[in-house]
Amino acid sequence: MANLRFLKKEIDYRLEELAFDCHMAIFVQPNKEEAIVELMSRGVELRNALYHAANNPAEPKNRSLVKKHYAALRRDMASSFASLFADLSAVCE
Repeated sequence: MANLRFLKKEIDYRLEELAFDCHMAIFVQPNKEEAIVELMSRGVELRNALYHAANNPAEPKNRSLVKKHYAALRRDMASSFASLFADLSAVCE
């Protein structure tokens, strides 16, 4: 990880991609709008939780623990957004 700013930009980028895909899904399948909007709100909640975790590492003075914290945060971010995209695909089938 280069720095905290890059991590936050990546979180926002993934949320933007999810929101764009959700908007396209609503355009294509307007009858499933409620389920898709619920996925978007889960994405926003995930973004807020990730920002909170990024801004508040457990032990900010210990560099090795901070690196482990951010590595775990990146893994969690990737898996959580992948899960949301999978849920969106399942809703749109």
